Amino acid sequence: MQSIENGNALNGAGTQTFVPKIVAFCCNWCSYAGADLAGSSRLAYPASVKIIRVPCSCRVNPTFVLKAFQQGADGVILCGCHPGDCHYVTGNYYTRRRMALLFSFLDYLGIERDRMRVEWVSAAEGARFSQVMNDFVSKVTALGENRKIADIRCKGASGGEDVAGGNNDD
Repeated sequence: MQSIENGNALNGAGTQTFVPKIVAFCCNWCSYAGADLAGSSRLAYPASVKIIRVPCSCRVNPTFVLKAFQQGADGVILCGCHPGDCHYVTGNYYTRRRMALLFSFLDYLGIERDRMRVEWVSAAEGARFSQVMNDFVSKVTALGENRKIADIRCKGASGGEDVAGGNNDD
């Protein structure tokens, strides 16, 4: 039986099931605490969601999102404090403007809008955090694997191929 790379697995019928790789940028003060509350309350959300804690949602540079897609993420979600509730007062207002521009850039690149999402989740909303993550993972699963800007160097070598981008004819 072959091994399947990139988070895919074989079920009993021998067909592949897609498990999306999700990167979640979470604000330290609200959304990360909401994720912690979801975990301590034993509310389930998929293990394929990889959380990156950031000091504030405004510290997420749009290039971080593009890099996540390039490194093989199938979906990226940015979670921050509710507008007007930011620990740094105006951080999430900057986030909202910056991500609006990023959405139009993702459209330009041909990446589906549903692969990126911005949500406001407070520290007391563990159930909402779990529900948002489950909903986002189901939408990205329906979209399938992201192949638009994935870097071939990040996929790994199969069969001894040179994946560094070099030419063997040199």
